[in-house]
Amino acid sequence: MAGIVFKGHADLPSAQVLRLYEDAGWTNYTNDPGKLMRALDGSLGVISVWDGDTLVGLARVVGDGETILYVQDILLLRDYQRRGLGLRLLTEVFDRYPSVRQKVLIADGTSELRAFYVACGLKPINELDCMAYCRFDV
Repeated sequence: MAGIVFKGHADLPSAQVLRLYEDAGWTNYTNDPGKLMRALDGSLGVISVWDGDTLVGLARVVGDGETILYVQDILLLRDYQRRGLGLRLLTEVFDRYPSVRQKVLIADGTSELRAFYVACGLKPINELDCMAYCRFDV
């Protein structure tokens, strides 16, 4: 992993972005590649993970950068998972916005993801005396 590099917001090659999202099975994103690339461009921040010239992961955040930070996407190619890169990626995100008090992430409810996010210092919303609401439109 000596060749792994984390980069800030930059132009990302759409073919590699699509490969990354397809590898994760996130077809709601890959069904409209133009929309995905506009979403990345319009985000508050994107941190990408590179192995040489290959995009192997990214985190995308939205929010105002002052009071709220929402981790919209965090993903790594399957071959790069379970190497500590996810923790490093999330740490990079949080380190770039140290003064933002409220950091939010919604994820699938698998036990593997729960364990990962807790290991990253996040807590399930029900442990914070809070409620969360969500609406998904087609």
